Amino acid sequence: MTTTAKSTKNGKTTTSAPFEAFTFPTPTFEVPAAFRDFAEKSVSQARDAYAKMKTATEDATGLVEDTFETAREGAFAIGVKALDAAKANTDASFTLFRDMFGVKTFSDVIELQSTFARKQFEAVTSQVKELQQLGEKFITDTTKPVTEQVEKTFKELKVA
Repeated sequence: MTTTAKSTKNGKTTTSAPFEAFTFPTPTFEVPAAFRDFAEKSVSQARDAYAKMKTATEDATGLVEDTFETAREGAFAIGVKALDAAKANTDASFTLFRDMFGVKTFSDVIELQSTFARKQFEAVTSQVKELQQLGEKFITDTTKPVTEQVEKTFKELKVA
């Protein structure tokens, strides 16, 4: 900082600093100890709350990622099983039509149709049962981690 010397009318020399207008005395005061303690506790509580929120957010993110992966795998398995069932049903229908071209009498047509209907009923019943079991497993596997996390969170809230 540079100072400049000035002469006044009475012959005295004074020195001035740049921006002298902005230098003014500021009052000093002591912050009460109770206020400092309160501020320190507030900052500490805010840090603890942030750490808990960060951990909870990371846990929730992991849970959502795992749930989506489980849901994707389950949906894929159900889709594959449905395609397998559709292929089996289509193959059975084509077999019926192929066999129909070789029949000689109307009673053979009725017999083929009856046999086909019985086998298809059994096949579709089995397919629906398998899809139902896969669906139940899909729902259980997908919702179980979420249910466990919710229960854990409520237990922690009761303790706190």
